[in-house]
Amino acid sequence: MDKKQNLQDTFLNAVRKAKTPLTIFLVNGVKLQGVVTWFDNFCVLLRRDGQVQLVYKHAISTIMPG
Repeated sequence: MDKKQNLQDTFLNAVRKAKTPLTIFLVNGVKLQGVVTWFDNFCVLLRRDGQVQLVYKHAISTIMPG
């Protein structure tokens, strides 16, 4: 059985592989910027200036390149 990849996994994997800088807005209005280094079903690892942040997906409102 062939398992299809969902849209968010496809998007996050593409920007991870390309090391595309992202802007992530959280539901509380906080803006985060960085590059996705890893993700799973529940969280995203975001790297910026040598620092790594673990961001829970349920806290994310919007993700956009740049």
